[in-house]
Amino acid sequence: MHPNALLEMSSELLREVLKLDAPADTVVSAFFRQHKGLGQRERHALAETTYAVLRRRPLWQHLAQSGRGPTERRLAILAWQGNDTFLRGALTPQEQEWLQQVQAIDQSSLPAKLQHNLPEWLAAPLLERLGEEQFWALANAMNEPAPLDLRVNTLKNKREEAQAVLAAANIQVEPTPFSPLGLRIPGKPALNKLELFTGGGVEVQDEGSQLLALMLDAKRSEMVVDFCAGAGGKTLALGDAMRNTGRLYAFDVSGHRLASLKPRLARSGLSNVYPTQIAHERDERIKRLAGKIDRVLVDAPCSGLGTLRRNPDLKWRQTPQAVAELQVKQAAILASAARLLKPGGRLVYATCSLLDAENEVIAQQFEAAHPQFTKLPAGEVLSKAHVNRADELVENGYLRLWPHRHQTDGFFAAVWQKN
Repeated sequence: MHPNALLEMSSELLREVLKLDAPADTVVSAFFRQHKGLGQRERHALAETTYAVLRRRPLWQHLAQSGRGPTERRLAILAWQGNDTFLRGALTPQEQEWLQQVQAIDQSSLPAKLQHNLPEWLAAPLLERLGEEQFWALANAMNEPAPLDLRVNTLKNKREEAQAVLAAANIQVEPTPFSPLGLRIPGKPALNKLELFTGGGVEVQDEGSQLLALMLDAKRSEMVVDFCAGAGGKTLALGDAMRNTGRLYAFDVSGHRLASLKPRLARSGLSNVYPTQIAHERDERIKRLAGKIDRVLVDAPCSGLGTLRRNPDLKWRQTPQAVAELQVKQAAILASAARLLKPGGRLVYATCSLLDAENEVIAQQFEAAHPQFTKLPAGEVLSKAHVNRADELVENGYLRLWPHRHQTDGFFAAVWQKN
């Protein structure tokens, strides 16, 4: 494809994504379906340039003011993630001169908001919680792309075996530092052709997400509920931990999300999972199971702000009002899920948010209103689940994962036992 045609296509994709009326990954996927003729390298350049613009949108918009021509084209030039020589082939002499001028600017002299690239409503509470040094480490970490983490399906192979298969396919891979089930791959190699992946030997899952499933410590022959199963990454991990025995209910209000669990379930070889669409957290199906369940995982609907390395558009699409509404929903879901447990049962509440409002605040409200639940120290729970360096992952007795400290998405989890 001619360089200028690809740059024009990049501008067109940015125009759609920057409307911010749908998740960026959905818009990018739809765009690629419309343009089936694009090669792997062209798709990579288009997608990564789009995400690079979203990560540092305030910075690029500020720098783009000095150029000429359509704004989206200027943004694509500034944030270009493809081949440099290729880009130069697309630029007019004036654009080349402008790009050199912009690249000569010392970005460390720009205002703070153009360096952290976070909306003020999010930057303020994070700065207050973390202090100057840690805040900037977090801001920088969230503006970098995430590596690809895999969870090994232990029903099919051991971690060392999966690692050897990937290495044999010339894929650079290392064990995850905390999760005993994880492998980490820098970059984004295509795994979907590998027998290891198509045969269900590994699943794509962030290391932090693996740790949440390990904290539930689901056992053979138990009755377990994944209360907000979504596309089912944690459901699959729980089914594996249960050695494909007992009953594992995957509840979700979205039939669409549960449908995307089906092919993953087929690959995994699990037969103990019961995907169940519910109307809301007070659904009749839940009432019928009250007091009968051994373990419940509540991976609550949240702002998703811990996943900004993967979903940078969320910082521009979320609002403080949305977070306040989510808090109401989180408290209601947690209270409803707690009714499922039998005495001695374990409850885990988790989010992929960085905000205390969705994490500690919800957990402490629940503890105050439910004295029949005792908080278990997250460090001990993690250690028992064979998690390495568990004490590094804990704050105030809760699991607290940060992209800059742990190289995972941002996660929170609280664990309780019903007396």
